[in-house]
Amino acid sequence: MEYNFETSCSKTKLADIRSFVRSVLKEHQIADVDINSMVLAVEEVVANLIIHSHNCNPREIIKLNILIEKNQGITFKIIDKGVGFNISEYKEPSINEIIRQKKKGGIGLILVKRIMDDVEYINNSSHNVYRLYKKMQSPI
Repeated sequence: MEYNFETSCSKTKLADIRSFVRSVLKEHQIADVDINSMVLAVEEVVANLIIHSHNCNPREIIKLNILIEKNQGITFKIIDKGVGFNISEYKEPSINEIIRQKKKGGIGLILVKRIMDDVEYINNSSHNVYRLYKKMQSPI
């Protein structure tokens, strides 16, 4: 099954993204712990795009596509036209280094890569696609 959602690039829309992802996953009787982790991963990528690629410009759009394939997994595609960031080439900083430098951020993408089974960045001439994949078995 496929689900689509579109919203403006405003931080106030993150609650709508969380709600959409949560409601879609609940329809498929996925465990709450898995739902919460996938919501966190999708929200982290979308928040980074809204803030860093779109400068919180509400006139710009982010699209989210969720594809659920029975006995295979869930694919989240986040599509935008902002400044691209190759998340699949992201090198994890050392947690100790983040703590030592007292950085405010830096662990979100670490979580995304640990939660999801595959993370991919696809750049087309007209848009960027951030593909997050999670293997799941029944009851999807």
